[in-house]
Amino acid sequence: MTCIVLYCRPGFEKECGAEIQEKAAWNEAFGYIEILKKQGIVLYHLYNAEDGEKLIEKLPLKRLIFARQWFLSLTDRIELPSSNRVEAIVEALGNEWQYVDLRMETADTNDGKALSKFCRKLAVPLRQALRKEKILTAQGDNDGANLHALFLSGQEVIVGYSLGHNSSPHPMGIPRLKFPNQAPSRSTLKLDEAFLYFIPKNQWESRLCSGLRAVDLGAAPGGWTYQLVRRGMMVSAIDNGPMAESLMDTGQVKHYMADGFKFVPSKLNVYWLVCDMIESPKRVAKLMVKWLLHGYCKEAIFNLKLPPKGRYQEVVQDIQLIKDAFSEAGVQYELYAKHLYYDREEVTVHARLLSPPPLARS
Repeated sequence: MTCIVLYCRPGFEKECGAEIQEKAAWNEAFGYIEILKKQGIVLYHLYNAEDGEKLIEKLPLKRLIFARQWFLSLTDRIELPSSNRVEAIVEALGNEWQYVDLRMETADTNDGKALSKFCRKLAVPLRQALRKEKILTAQGDNDGANLHALFLSGQEVIVGYSLGHNSSPHPMGIPRLKFPNQAPSRSTLKLDEAFLYFIPKNQWESRLCSGLRAVDLGAAPGGWTYQLVRRGMMVSAIDNGPMAESLMDTGQVKHYMADGFKFVPSKLNVYWLVCDMIESPKRVAKLMVKWLLHGYCKEAIFNLKLPPKGRYQEVVQDIQLIKDAFSEAGVQYELYAKHLYYDREEVTVHARLLSPPPLARS
């Protein structure tokens, strides 16, 4: 049976499954969920195989909060022999379609990482065989289809494809970022990934450039402030806790020992607001709405901390709260949310108004 395979953070399979089932139903692509528990893999089995291609074309992956990557299966689970594995995969595929790249993938688990060595060894002969059969073509077509081989073990694989313009450019949707030694906390990778994910690279020179002013609410010790400073921004760090001396020494950071929910900028010259406070997600969502509608900032990236239960329902409600506030204010906006790789029990949100803020001070 044709299915859509989705990758998410292990432990969030239930949320990923609920989301794809809901979004697929809205697009009249009905099916049922199979969850591979604690493996970060969800299979959405389609009752009508033809709905699969329509869904991965029509539904933007960027609109799915919990799915990092997805692909549409071309085969059922292929049982691999102890030898001639390459031939078994090629034979199961046939040569009806062509693809621009091959992604060798596993579950994002310790067992999956152990399996990755096997995948690397198999990748070269498999690519050669696929090119020989003209199933795999020359790389370079970003809009072409990518071939995915998800190895559940050394004896079992699911093969499918994703569309280049509607899938993650990273294998399994995971960007491998290096932790900078100068950063005061590992939380810095959250904002680094958020900028990479939400802001197109061809707009970095205008939206992530030197000279912009930024505010970091709940800044201490400075993991997120570090990402702003390294891009040349001038930062107001808001937190009652201490900031890393290395950041203060740059001369780009002014530390305000204040409550992040009470701080208001004295001038409307802030471009970025970032926030990673451990607070009620609804309270944070309302605060972000206030900052944007009052013109206190131009763009905001913030985290919504998730409860132990009802995580999907909570984040949907919080996002809807923001959308309703923007709609009531009559503004055009851009709003995306993603459970990023370096997130844990939170979802990262990016929001900006595309029309003037109605409550800005004159």
